[in-house]
Amino acid sequence: MSVYANLKSLAIELPAVSAPAAAYVPFVQTGKLVFVSGNIARKDGAAWVGQLGKNISVEEGKLAARSCAIQLMAALQAACAANGGDLTSVKRIVKVMSLVNSTPEFTEQHIVTNGCSELIGQVFGPVVGAHARSAFGVAQIPMGACVEIELIAELN
Repeated sequence: MSVYANLKSLAIELPAVSAPAAAYVPFVQTGKLVFVSGNIARKDGAAWVGQLGKNISVEEGKLAARSCAIQLMAALQAACAANGGDLTSVKRIVKVMSLVNSTPEFTEQHIVTNGCSELIGQVFGPVVGAHARSAFGVAQIPMGACVEIELIAELN
């Protein structure tokens, strides 16, 4: 199935790319690589606020990371469109870096980040969607969000 058929089967409609909240751009392309800026988790159109290990469960964290993946794909689609293409132009998801707002005792950042990685794998498939990854616990994320994720992709 194509990327767009996969999105449709998952009932996912990519949103408009969020306007930057500070002095940066949603994505930068150099050569065939696209660096997508970090996107915070969103719930009901607002920052998904909370801290893992305090007031957000691992399952909620996975859903928050999934919301980041949807926004990342929207920004990646915009990057592809800037080159006259769409998400079918993605050759490989290269790397995902996840920041998880968590207490010092929380150690399941990698499981939270699976919410993003698993969705990317479902949408892009096991070859294009398989990526390197880092997941970090941090003391705070802008706007109090529980998760922020960035992505690097290679285009054809």
